[in-house]
Parts: sequence; C-alpha cells; structure tokens
Amino acid sequence: MLVVGNTFVGVVEIVGNVPIGMVWFSNWEYDEAYWHRPQLPNAKKTYHDSPHKMVENWDTPILCIHGEKDYRINATQGMSAFNAARMRGIEAELLLYPDENHWVLKPQNGILWQRTYFNWLARWLK
Repeated sequence: MLVVGNTFVGVVEIVGNVPIGMVWFSNWEYDEAYWHRPQLPNAKKTYHDSPHKMVENWDTPILCIHGEKDYRINATQGMSAFNAARMRGIEAELLLYPDENHWVLKPQNGILWQRTYFNWLARWLK
C-alpha cells in the first residue's frame, strides 16, 4: 500500500489473494483438499481476512499484476480485484502476463513490469 501522511493513495496487488480459491497451493498449504478448507483454522482466518469480503469499503487506486501460468494464485483473482475496483469507480490498472507464472522471469516482461510499477508509484505518490 502507498501511504502519504495518514492516507492510502494507492495499492499494488502483485499475485495477490483476493477471493479465496487458490488451486493446488491451497491444498498443499492447508494439508487438505479445498472442499475441507472451511473446517481448518488457517483457512477460516484466511477467508475471514479476505479483501473480497470488504469490496464495499474499497476507495484506493489499485494496480494488479498477475501471470496466467501461476498455479499458486489464479490470475482470475487479480482480474476480480481489477473488476471490483472499476465497478466501484476506483482507478485500477491490470497487467496480465499470459506467459509468466508466480514470478516474472522473461527479460522483456520484467522491463514492462518495472515500467508499469514505477509509473504507478510516480502517479499516485505525487
């Protein structure tokens, strides 16, 4: 989150977890299949604190960056955050890599990532 004084001026969500629904990683993290997650303490806490449950309170610009080959956190979660922000009239930008996973590894993609990220910071930290 980007803070100026006591005010949030922007959020950068990079392969973040918005609605709960991770794929394989959740099963591994919780030592259980996804259909049993609601019964586990860590899953309950994760779901309780999930930003998607508080969309009506969102008011901060958000930059969402995701790779479509990320099997840890689905790119649809970044798309969901982007769409939720736009539907609320909040400034939002989505950078989606069809050929990257949880990490942006290709040089040209890395350059675009950094340009997008630093342009976002420059825009909202003025």
